[in-house]
Amino acid sequence: DFGRSSELAFVVEPSDDIAVQEQPLILYCQVEGIQPITITWRKNGVMILDSENAFMLANGSLYVSRFQRVRGDGSSDEGEYDCMAQNHYGLLVSRKAKIQAATMSDFHIHPQNAVVEEGGVARFQCQIHGLPEPVILWHKNSMPVNTDNERYTLLPKGVLQITGLRAEDSGIFHCVATNIANVKFSREARLTVSGSHSTVYKDPMILVGPENLTLTVHQTAVLECIATGNPRPIVSWSRLDGRPIGVEGIQVLGTGNLMISDLTVQHSGIYVCAANKPGTRVRRTAQGSLVVQAPAEFVQHPQSISRPVGTTAIFTCVAQGEPPPQITWLRNGQILETSDHIKLKNNNSTLSIYGINQADEAIYQCLAENSAGSTQASARLTVLWADGLPSPPQGVRAETVSATTIQVSWEKPLQNTKEIIGYVLHIRKAADPVEMEYQEAVSKSTFQQLVTDLEPSTSYSFYIKAYTSRGASKASEVTVVSTLGEVPAMPSLFIKVINSTTVQATWEPSIKLGQHKGFKLYYRKVHLSQYTGPVLLASNVTAYNITHLDASVVYEVKLLAYNQHGDGNSTVRFVSLRETVERTVLNPPCDCMKDEQNNKTSTTGIIIGIHIGVTCIIFCILFLMFGYRGRLLMCKNVQEQLSTPQMPRSQRSTTGLVLNGATRRDRDDRDLNGKQLDMNELERLFPASPSQEQQEKGITSAHSPSAPHDETQISTLPLDEFSIIEEQPDPLPKNPRGSSPAAPAPNHSPANEG
Repeated sequence: DFGRSSELAFVVEPSDDIAVQEQPLILYCQVEGIQPITITWRKNGVMILDSENAFMLANGSLYVSRFQRVRGDGSSDEGEYDCMAQNHYGLLVSRKAKIQAATMSDFHIHPQNAVVEEGGVARFQCQIHGLPEPVILWHKNSMPVNTDNERYTLLPKGVLQITGLRAEDSGIFHCVATNIANVKFSREARLTVSGSHSTVYKDPMILVGPENLTLTVHQTAVLECIATGNPRPIVSWSRLDGRPIGVEGIQVLGTGNLMISDLTVQHSGIYVCAANKPGTRVRRTAQGSLVVQAPAEFVQHPQSISRPVGTTAIFTCVAQGEPPPQITWLRNGQILETSDHIKLKNNNSTLSIYGINQADEAIYQCLAENSAGSTQASARLTVLWADGLPSPPQGVRAETVSATTIQVSWEKPLQNTKEIIGYVLHIRKAADPVEMEYQEAVSKSTFQQLVTDLEPSTSYSFYIKAYTSRGASKASEVTVVSTLGEVPAMPSLFIKVINSTTVQATWEPSIKLGQHKGFKLYYRKVHLSQYTGPVLLASNVTAYNITHLDASVVYEVKLLAYNQHGDGNSTVRFVSLRETVERTVLNPPCDCMKDEQNNKTSTTGIIIGIHIGVTCIIFCILFLMFGYRGRLLMCKNVQEQLSTPQMPRSQRSTTGLVLNGATRRDRDDRDLNGKQLDMNELERLFPASPSQEQQEKGITSAHSPSAPHDETQISTLPLDEFSIIEEQPDPLPKNPRGSSPAAPAPNHSPANEG
């Protein structure tokens, strides 16, 4: 590596400037490095030749004797200037310096007459454009305004504010604008202060709010905000994004103007001025944006490097600024053009030169530029070359062995072969960029290499270099050869039964298939030898429905991929539709629309069902309790006892069956038809029927005449809500006293409520 003193570099570069008409101008340029160094100047990219008006000084600076914005021939001395320095190692270009003529326009805003009541706020403004920015001062009655008066505020943009007006503030005002180009006076305006201070309430009002500003770092921003009202409002500032404004470099001018000194990029944002009525939440707001730009500057400079022939050189150049700068690379002062072995990456931040040779030896510059300014940095590439290195290897040949293998062979160099320690084979897909190249090392006694794991039907380029302990030879001739084609691999295949006559074959596209033109689909019944197909499908198709199948047999489905080299191996699947048919018969398809409707009312149905179930349980418990208390179902307030004659067991059984609905068939008929117990049956079975009123009230059980009268009150429920069952009586117990036994009472139990 070379020391910094040997590098060609700028000590002083030309800077932006504003020149005065008909005045001399000097642009400075100072360079260091290995002599001899030649310095030249350009304006707008065109070489400047020495003349009477412009010539170069001995120290390399450019001297313009009489700067003119417009010359007689229409040319101008305004423009972008840069200096170029060149020595034996390369050429260097300075940053661009923008030179403008000092000017001043006429006032386009003049102060206006104003009549304001005492205690109010007066504001005058005058505006003028110029280069450099004019300095504006105010005069009252032809005398400079006293800036020591706290009620008078002068803002840099030509604004005069007067608060707490008094009678002595009345007068004639005008402004004076000054820069290196000229001095100009505005028109006069009269201020009249009328009346006495008013005590009438007035809502807060912002007379003038902040305007949008675009400035550069280290400048000063003044955001104006002047408010009026009675009582006088309190002015406060905040950022719209909620971030604190801070205190460093912050100052309030007058009664509410915000001044920010030494701007940074972090000061960018939207600022809100608020005028608040004291002691209340009544407020008025206005806002303006502040954009702070930063010229480009380098975070990382490119470094000079030395590399042997055939290796890779990488330069890195990282710049920042606001807005983000654009990066451009130069090679010996000329725009660098990319090629197969010169690449730019990472938004031009990284320059890579592959397989360098002596022609790549140069000075490389990184130019970073944005709307706020530009800067440059440079680095030199030295290509190392040793005498006595081998000549390039000879007779490089490449032969295709298979779809994934190529054999490369070569012969030893013609010159300087004694110091060879090995060879390096450089391999790359012909369609890939240079940076995708990879290498394989080979011993010095080997003159062929089998390159494997290549892609089928793909072109590859190869070249060889011979290496010694002092460096590498130049590259051999490049040879290009293609691998053989290959049939596609087996595709994955899945079968899905759609219905009793249709299945769907699906497969997944995969790079493992290799290059293929499409798919072929076959299918057949397993007991047949003949396939149906092929069904030709495009390479982007991934599914196919096979229809009109027989559900009673098993099918074989076969899929393969094909290309120009032939058919690949097939994937086979077997499928039966019989189970689908059986499931369809056993489980008919659901009525989805009906289920959806049922689901909508399921919650209401559950609630109603719970209520009905609880009611049924209560009634069943009551019926069981009453059934165990007595053997007969009684009616309340029975006026006349019901009695029944003795009858054979068969009749009694029949009667019981009739009372209970006779048979399950009758009960089912009653449930289905909704019929109640027929009253005629009671009349036929109980000849001594009670009156209609008694029938409505209930039924009493019949007793044997000899049996004691035992009346049990059971229920007052209506008759039509019950049916009566007579159970088979148990064997009659013997009467110990010899008295006639009581007739066995039929065991009636209430039937479940329908």
